Amino acid sequence: MLHADQRIRFDERRDAFLETVRARKTIMGILNVTPDSFSDGGRFNSRDRAVEQARKLLADGADIVDVGAESTRPGYAPISAEDEWVRLSPLLEPLLDEVDAPFSIDTYKAATARRATELGVVVVNDVWGLQRDAAMADTIAEAGAALVAMHNRADIDPASDIVADMRRFFNHSLHLAQRAGIPSERIILDPGIGFGKTKQQNLAALAATTKLQDYGLPILIGISRKSIFGALLGANVDGRLIGTIAANLVMAMYGAKVFRVHDPAEHRAAFTVLDAIANAS
Repeated sequence: MLHADQRIRFDERRDAFLETVRARKTIMGILNVTPDSFSDGGRFNSRDRAVEQARKLLADGADIVDVGAESTRPGYAPISAEDEWVRLSPLLEPLLDEVDAPFSIDTYKAATARRATELGVVVVNDVWGLQRDAAMADTIAEAGAALVAMHNRADIDPASDIVADMRRFFNHSLHLAQRAGIPSERIILDPGIGFGKTKQQNLAALAATTKLQDYGLPILIGISRKSIFGALLGANVDGRLIGTIAANLVMAMYGAKVFRVHDPAEHRAAFTVLDAIANAS
């Protein structure tokens, strides 16, 4: 449980992050402390490297750092909450003590979310939108954390109307959040690009960003270096930055507010140009 001064700091960081989301395009920098993530597995799973990378992400323009200890790439091997915490526990405390910024935790496990928020993590980024762990909604509500609820599917069904599926999923996620007492102003939706979708469904989910505006909630886009750009451009992981930036610029014009990326500096520059052009008109 957070002490009184820690509670004040937690609330201030959470609210400052949410105010940033309301005010401008917000960049969430990715810090994977996994051995097997598709893009940067094994690079930042020591204390010094994790702190160094978090500071770099922020210096390059990130507004928040998203820490994940379990890869959710296609074909990933799930790990237990205890194994996840073994990876996180040596890193989260020094990150929160030494880096003055808001942090989010990329987990779908309530036990991990509880431990992380007790250390001061202010956002829970749940790739199953409260629907994998029955305790997650109550855990987030009790912590007072913000929530990123991502759309996901257990399997790929090419015949599925993915936009209708997303609406059913989000409606249920929002029902669970409301029942637990998570205020709507602390919720962000993520269409879940690359999760349980064909290439065409991923494109349809991106295009649906305009339709999802009717929820009245910020939309997060997480497409950084993903395989959709390999399919479209024939590019390997290191060659997918230009596709990522192009897609995120379109998503920004479609109304998305938060962008989860590996490359904050390039995205901050691209958004600066986009805003300059838009403001000139």
